[in-house]
Amino acid sequence: MESRDTTASQPRIEFRDDMFVIDAALVGELLHLPASGVQSLMRSGRITSICERGVDENAGEFRLSFFYGNRRARVLTDLEGRILRKSAVDFGDRPIPGARQNRSPADIVDE
Repeated sequence: MESRDTTASQPRIEFRDDMFVIDAALVGELLHLPASGVQSLMRSGRITSICERGVDENAGEFRLSFFYGNRRARVLTDLEGRILRKSAVDFGDRPIPGARQNRSPADIVDE
């Protein structure tokens, strides 16, 4: 699943204090989780993430990747918080390439 956001809507990502702040609803949507559980899963380390800075022709862009269970979600953004692309991949029974963890979606705890 990949989509390109070409609208001029309000950004769903902020950059402050050298950190990205992303809407839990967006992360939940891409990982197939309720937004209400995203923050606690991140705090417990069950959702992991990585941020990569673009170089050369991708300078000024950042790729935010989130891993949970057998899913990897990615959001490409710029420093203004515009979402340039977003995608999610379900790897089924295969391990996620480069993932730092792989937990079952059954581990989610609704709060």
